[in-house]
Amino acid sequence: MNQNTLFQQTRWRLASWYAGVMGLILSLCGFGVYEAISHAHWVTAARELESVAGTLHDSIELTLKQPGRLEKASLDILPELCYNGEPCSAQPASSQRHTAGALHQGAYYLRLLDVAGRPIAAAGTQPQGLPATAPQKAWQIVTDATGSRYDQISLSLHTWDSRSWGYMQVGRSLKDFDDYLAAVRWILLLGLPVAMLLVAGAGWWLAGLAMQPVYRSYRQIQQFTSDAAHELRTPLAAIRATLESALRVNQLSLAEARDTLRVIERQNHRLSVLVQDLLLLSRMDQLSSPVKYQPCCLNDLVSDLTEEMASLALEAEVELTADIRAPKPLYVTGDFEQLYRLVLNIVVNAIQHTGAGGRVAVILDSAAGHALIQVQDTGTGIHPSEQARIFDRFYRVSSDRSRHTGGAGLGLPIAQAIATAHGGSIAVASVEGIGSQFTIQLPSH
Repeated sequence: MNQNTLFQQTRWRLASWYAGVMGLILSLCGFGVYEAISHAHWVTAARELESVAGTLHDSIELTLKQPGRLEKASLDILPELCYNGEPCSAQPASSQRHTAGALHQGAYYLRLLDVAGRPIAAAGTQPQGLPATAPQKAWQIVTDATGSRYDQISLSLHTWDSRSWGYMQVGRSLKDFDDYLAAVRWILLLGLPVAMLLVAGAGWWLAGLAMQPVYRSYRQIQQFTSDAAHELRTPLAAIRATLESALRVNQLSLAEARDTLRVIERQNHRLSVLVQDLLLLSRMDQLSSPVKYQPCCLNDLVSDLTEEMASLALEAEVELTADIRAPKPLYVTGDFEQLYRLVLNIVVNAIQHTGAGGRVAVILDSAAGHALIQVQDTGTGIHPSEQARIFDRFYRVSSDRSRHTGGAGLGLPIAQAIATAHGGSIAVASVEGIGSQFTIQLPSH
């Protein structure tokens, strides 16, 4: 197949299409996986931030009495709070960290703003250059002077008597989130080309496997066409040579004219038989299910066939016998004429390959719900290397003998096609120089 340009190009196209389609699917799947991972991490981070902010909000709001003013109780809850413009104290002692501890997990920061949006106090890890403004919406993504992103939530604070105190902003750095997604993107960007190379290699290999049956069929069609053209060319060449020879003679005698017509008639008969055999094979190839016709009695078939072939066997000086071993008549479902042609081709083949003084026996038996027709001969036998090819169309074990008998190498292929169409099979066992045995197996009822 590698030497055939058509199939090579087709294989490349199949592999390319396979790689392209799989690449598109993998890209969409990668994008979907990335979006799913991003969404899952974003939801988790938002819920964690909302939980921390809600806890701090509920704790601080209970201590507020005057708008824009922090009470001592607020500092007790968040000891590390430092007023705007004042240096922040060190981290609180262990006994004071029960509430402030949440700010030290995940790089959180907290800012308290008055109603006008001016900063009052802050706690936690404060970003550099992060603007403090009155919140326009509850959730925001803000960026500091270094370009780092923060997810920030803003909540309104009220005094104990429901007056507006200001705002509380709690934020968390998105650096770990962004770094993780960047790593996922790199994995996908580097993994996709590698996956594409593997897919392309697999596509090339699978395309080769998928095209093997097609290529074998193509080669068989090529061989069949070549053999058929060769078989048709021989009688046509003989007819043409005969006609040209007759045309070169000025006056043909009656005997010469008759001889010319006999040659043409003989070659025309050969052409007709060859065309009929090819049409029969074509029809048998198109059958998609076993043949279902009327019941056929194989006892009558074997008896009639051996009786009608007696003259051919006598002419070839071959002893032809029939041995019906089945205890009762055997019936199969099918076409009687085709079944007759099946056994006829095997018997004729056996007679033609059995020398003078030899024997051909047709045996009818049954086993395991199947009818068995065995054709045994004492002929030349078939070499083991050729036994697998005798059912190939136009293949002949002995070309000289086949041409002498007028065979085109279609008898056994036709027999096998008929057996297959009837749900049966043909097997051959042969020893070179001793003889052969063809066994036809058909489902009986």
